[in-house]
Amino acid sequence: MDVSVIIVSWNTCDILHDCLASVYAQSKDVRFEVIVIDNGSSDGSVEMVKREFAGATVIENPENRGFAPANNQGFRIARGRYLLLLNSDTVVLDGAIDKSVAFADAHPEAAVVGCRALNPDRTVQPTCFMFPSVLNMLLGSIYLNKLLPRSKFFGRAQMTWWDKNDVREVDVVAGCFMLIRREVIEHVGVLDEQFFMYGEETDLCYRVKRAGWKVLFTPGAQIIHLHGASSKRMKPEMMSQLHASILLFLKKHKGWPAYILGCLLVGLFFLLRTPYWLGHAILSRSTRDRDMLTTKAYAKTAFKALLGWRALCFRR
Repeated sequence: MDVSVIIVSWNTCDILHDCLASVYAQSKDVRFEVIVIDNGSSDGSVEMVKREFAGATVIENPENRGFAPANNQGFRIARGRYLLLLNSDTVVLDGAIDKSVAFADAHPEAAVVGCRALNPDRTVQPTCFMFPSVLNMLLGSIYLNKLLPRSKFFGRAQMTWWDKNDVREVDVVAGCFMLIRREVIEHVGVLDEQFFMYGEETDLCYRVKRAGWKVLFTPGAQIIHLHGASSKRMKPEMMSQLHASILLFLKKHKGWPAYILGCLLVGLFFLLRTPYWLGHAILSRSTRDRDMLTTKAYAKTAFKALLGWRALCFRR
């Protein structure tokens, strides 16, 4: 088996169908298996997979266990020499899995390979990142990364200055499409299940690079990523969870001084954005109620950040 395609799903039945259809249609040159881990969906996702894609293996969880624990379930039964983490809100284009496996075979120094992710309008998404740091968090908190995205310094965290047109070694590739060499998992371990959602790929890439391997990006393979289709209904909560994962990374790998400064910067991030949402609520009648809820959520999160990463975690 060349590659085990592992897809975690939570109430994304329609887009999961499109994702699976693209995997089967676009993977011609590799031997592959598909493993779907369903995190307690209530929208018929499991029944759809069993009906439409009988060759796929389905693991049914009674509740949302989170991205990292669910992927680890897939790791335990996977047979491929590569493990591909693939989001349910993606569509594989033009043999992307075939091309990524061929690229990894040609680059044995690569523990992890990422590909080019496109928005539905075919614009390029930022899917390569630097590791979280106090400096990167500061630039993000005060909007400088948004104001000067083409600057190598101010756009450093998400590498927004780079057009993603060449092969490059990076710190982190996004977990929406992440090809991992099996022996690397056996060496550095599986995903850290403290990361309920977001940050688990960052933690894995950090451990991979410390072990002497490389994380490589190739533009030769492409996918469409709908980006956030499974979490867009809870944006404030997901933003809080994202920053909880960043703080956990700092605490785990960068030490207490960086962690404490990180908590303060996350608080600043949400505090500076609260007036914007309040103003939007005042000026916009059509979305006033929703914007007021966002305002309250951001204000609460600004203070919860001072209590540490656990206070920001998504409550299932």
